[in-house]
Amino acid sequence: MSERGEWMQTYTGRAFYPLDPRPQDVAIDDIAHALAHLCRYGGHSRFFYSVAEHSLLLARYAAASPDMAPKDAADLALCALLHDASEAYLVDVPRPLKIMLPLYAVMEARVQAAIAARFGLSHGLSGLVRDLDHRILTDERLQLMETPPQPWATDAEPLGVIITGMSPRRAEREFLDEFHRLRWGAR
Repeated sequence: MSERGEWMQTYTGRAFYPLDPRPQDVAIDDIAHALAHLCRYGGHSRFFYSVAEHSLLLARYAAASPDMAPKDAADLALCALLHDASEAYLVDVPRPLKIMLPLYAVMEARVQAAIAARFGLSHGLSGLVRDLDHRILTDERLQLMETPPQPWATDAEPLGVIITGMSPRRAEREFLDEFHRLRWGAR
């Protein structure tokens, strides 16, 4: 074990230290690949639905916001695209478990801060992203899940997005394309 603690090897071959995350250890290729292979809801959906597709849907919705200037919408979209990027290094923990794991929340915040620093994300947009993330739950419940045995804890207005169940390869490619488009205007 190094002075930074235990490490994990990423898709691109980097060492990443989840207990000591640093911006220079974060790579968009690792994030896109891992999120494209992680299924939301612990795999309990009618078909495969990756965290990458979820993030893409939020980003595209945010980018099309008619209430914001184009630059502000692009900043919001980039924040939305990367709002769950810490899960590339920590995995996606379903909400009922996540609230029972306070140390996970601390690690998640540290990793997300390293990601935000690496890509220059605005902290001021997190409330708007949280609202979108809450609203997409209704879309996901209606399109991905069987009839619930009891009401979900959300009754938010859906975003109206269409979930297609992208393959991991497609989700990874589109995630990277969206990142480059939002960050630099093209690729």
